[in-house]
Amino acid sequence: MSKMWVTMGPQHPFSHGLWTLKVQVDGEVIQDAEPVIGYLHRGWEKECENRTYPQIIPMADRLCYSASMTWSHLYCKVAEEAMEIEVPERAQYIRVIADEICRIQSHLMWLAAMGTDLGNLTIFLWALREREWFLDLNVKLCGQRLTTNFPRIGGVRNDMPYLFERDLMRVVDLFEKRLWDIIALTDDNAIFMSRMQGVGHVTRKEAANLGLTGPSMRGCGVNFDVRRDDPYMVYDELDWEVAVCDDGDSYGRYKVRIEEMFQSCEIIRQAVAKMPDGPTRVKAPRNVPEGTHVARLEDPRGESLMYLVSDGTDRPYRLKVRSPIFVNVSASKRLVQGGRMADVPAIMGTIDMCLGETDR
Repeated sequence: MSKMWVTMGPQHPFSHGLWTLKVQVDGEVIQDAEPVIGYLHRGWEKECENRTYPQIIPMADRLCYSASMTWSHLYCKVAEEAMEIEVPERAQYIRVIADEICRIQSHLMWLAAMGTDLGNLTIFLWALREREWFLDLNVKLCGQRLTTNFPRIGGVRNDMPYLFERDLMRVVDLFEKRLWDIIALTDDNAIFMSRMQGVGHVTRKEAANLGLTGPSMRGCGVNFDVRRDDPYMVYDELDWEVAVCDDGDSYGRYKVRIEEMFQSCEIIRQAVAKMPDGPTRVKAPRNVPEGTHVARLEDPRGESLMYLVSDGTDRPYRLKVRSPIFVNVSASKRLVQGGRMADVPAIMGTIDMCLGETDR
């Protein structure tokens, strides 16, 4: 049978956004693939050159709406390094809690999408039901569900509101029990397991060579997490484990994200217990000294990085973003080779695409 190219996207539901995957097939078996991005390009980095440092914070939220807290945190982090600001300890704990709430709700949205990709609407409904609790926590903390605009250069916008700790602990305790229900729904589902196990296999060496990052990397046995190996805020003061799986297939990437949600619950508990009193913000200068600065953190999708070039004014000369999904989608050719057409949604779904940060 002759080979042919099939275009999947940009409107195909597997894509989870505006991008295209061109797939070369021989019958049903995939021989080659080519990802095509750029449909959503917004000139985000160029727009930052025309705004003052505080004005960029709400823009960082829009890099990825399901990871808005970590992206705005990263931007404030690189600005703080440029300004040589020390964030108050209480604000560091609040940022950690906010980041882990963000990680859980982002993973739940991914899990919901995976459920529909594999034909199980119940997974979609249950995962989004639990996600609502964490979005409600965002509303209580900063007044907004998705684009939070909560971190500030030098700390956070406000302290935790009255009874927030009580509500947070209630949600975490309930969520851990509900998460086991979702696990039973997936792991006891023969269709879900058969479409995930052994599909999209990547070795540890291949993952390193491809530059995979985040859960997609740790699902291949690479034991690396920025929170532990290049700690920021107070992650090094908390006792938690990095989720790693040696399977290297789609199911391995799924297991890593499930375990990360459990670990995020543990991080939140410890952060609430250890949080000291004190200020939540320090005053930041208007202008930034000349120089180049780099900051990174562990986004729900992998290692995110910002590179700032300052020229001594109140606006950045250049602000470069390194998106984890831009790197991960580049590996799609290797991920789908040897699989079948029906495997593409399961394989690419475990990459957890976000085109807002990819096309910037």
